[in-house]
Amino acid sequence: MKKYVALLLCLILIMQINTKPTQAAYQSNIYVVKSGDTLPQIAKKYSTSVKNLKLTNGLQSDLLMIGQKLEVPIIYIVEPGDTLSKISLEYNTSINAIKVTNRLHNDMVNNGQKLRITPKRLNMQGQYILMTREEFRKWLLNNQFNRKISLIQQHHTWLPSYKNFNGSNHFQLLKGMENFHINKKKWKNIAQNITTFPDGKIAISRPLNIAPEGSIGERANSVGIAIENVGNFDLGHDVMTKEQKETIVYITALLSIKFGLTPSIDSITYHHWWDMKTGQRVLNKIAGHTVKSCPGTGFFGGSTTTSAKKYFYPLVTRKMQEIRTNMD
Repeated sequence: MKKYVALLLCLILIMQINTKPTQAAYQSNIYVVKSGDTLPQIAKKYSTSVKNLKLTNGLQSDLLMIGQKLEVPIIYIVEPGDTLSKISLEYNTSINAIKVTNRLHNDMVNNGQKLRITPKRLNMQGQYILMTREEFRKWLLNNQFNRKISLIQQHHTWLPSYKNFNGSNHFQLLKGMENFHINKKKWKNIAQNITTFPDGKIAISRPLNIAPEGSIGERANSVGIAIENVGNFDLGHDVMTKEQKETIVYITALLSIKFGLTPSIDSITYHHWWDMKTGQRVLNKIAGHTVKSCPGTGFFGGSTTTSAKKYFYPLVTRKMQEIRTNMD
């Protein structure tokens, strides 16, 4: 009887060993900011520099917020079946970056090999961060903000327009707008928080923690994020590209998700609906008021509230549903 019990226990132990899931070597490269953290402390902990942390995470200042997520370098231990391609996709880097960092002469990796993985840097010049839609999604969801945001403003630049964009002068146009806003308008910085371009790229411009400036008025600015869409979208002028149209819908949907907004005239607003002199929201009752056509009479069907409800808000709502489905 004792032999049978011992045999049974051995069988159970073998089954447990064989069915126990293998412990993956995965190590998160996301650091969640805690109270008292500073960039120098985090940089020292992960054997990197403050400059690298800022370029990797699109930080416009040294300010950190509790709960903010930062991508940091890690040491990865190669597992059976790993390839440089697989590892680079998992950790937001490139095959070449892994090879350079680890002085690899080919794409071969061995089980148990230790690799230092450094996240990909964002494209930054000064305060400006130029991103793809996917990079913007990660940046926005990783960040925390210290002011109430309940209104997304849509604008068009009018000037610069499409004829001023050559496909590679994003930073030059941003700097030109910054100079105009500071020197001519006497504002403290570039007015808008976000800028979109005809090629679909997105630039974080004025930090989102700082309210925008401009003629839309203090009421809309105090709780707002201003989006300037490069182009003149009044009828008869620039015809918005497919790439920019998709970007505008996408980032508006992401911002709505991030800040808990439901698309409506109270959460997504057009510059055209505000009196430039008084800062009063007039919506479609523009008679006797000083208003702009911004974001353009050809912006997603027009600049009225009727156009927004019919042509723009449904696109944003559908995109929000799509994003949430992918996030789940």
